Amino acid sequence: MTMAAGDGGALFMAVDGGGTGCRARLETADGKVLGGGLAGPAATRIGIDASWAAISTAFGNALAEAGIARDAAGHIRAGIGVAGLSRQGAREALEARAHPFASVRFASDGEIACLGAHGGRDGAIVIVGTGSCGLARLAGETIKIGGYGFPISDEGSGAYLGLRVVRAAMMAHDGRIARTALLGEIMGRFDDDPGQAVQWMDRATATDYAAFAPIVVRHADEGDPAARRIMQDAAAAIETIGRTLFERGAERLSLIGGLASVIESWLAPDLRRRLSPQLGDSLDGAAILAGRPATVE
Repeated sequence: MTMAAGDGGALFMAVDGGGTGCRARLETADGKVLGGGLAGPAATRIGIDASWAAISTAFGNALAEAGIARDAAGHIRAGIGVAGLSRQGAREALEARAHPFASVRFASDGEIACLGAHGGRDGAIVIVGTGSCGLARLAGETIKIGGYGFPISDEGSGAYLGLRVVRAAMMAHDGRIARTALLGEIMGRFDDDPGQAVQWMDRATATDYAAFAPIVVRHADEGDPAARRIMQDAAAAIETIGRTLFERGAERLSLIGGLASVIESWLAPDLRRRLSPQLGDSLDGAAILAGRPATVE
């Protein structure tokens, strides 16, 4: 499909610049998708130049799929969510970049996720993935709970599950707690050698710790007592974030992220009943940020 610069009325470029990859989507005012694009990581921790390169590649691919040249994109309004936008100087540096659009609005990746989850209306989210964070948009104010980075924060996340299980495995190796099938499997990953675990720890990232989360979940489903304790503790941490957001005035709360459905099953029944389904995803939120009308009633 080829479109002239003025065809189709208002157009909106939505970009979700995350830590593992960047997605872009070009939409009409009624939400019809005209083109999409992908690129590598865009979090500001990799540097502003690399972040903008990924963002530019993703929206460039979306424009190309829609048949619109970059120099013919002056009628398009863009909304761009970026992981790590709160880093000192990051927003200013990105806002200073030349772009082909009529306008560009930036927000954090959490903010566009919240916008999308509630169709642009007020509401709150708890993100549960490699990390964790609570976020609410209430009467024009953005409230953030946690999400300060692993290991000092990100309670209840995949990385948190990994940290807890490695710690418990080492304690079981010492005989301080009972060794279970889960803890035995974890120590087996280090050939039952604490020295290997310490060597791994010196280089391990949050993503490395989160790689143990599926093992914890599997053993919890099989009834392993250590796994169940770790899952219960993680769920309690997520519950605290959720209840705090309700106390701050949120009326809608959605659980999102790769571990959301798993953690939800461990939450207290009263909190589970108060959860609201997602109305849209992060790209929907970025489109709303750009100015696209909310399409969900």
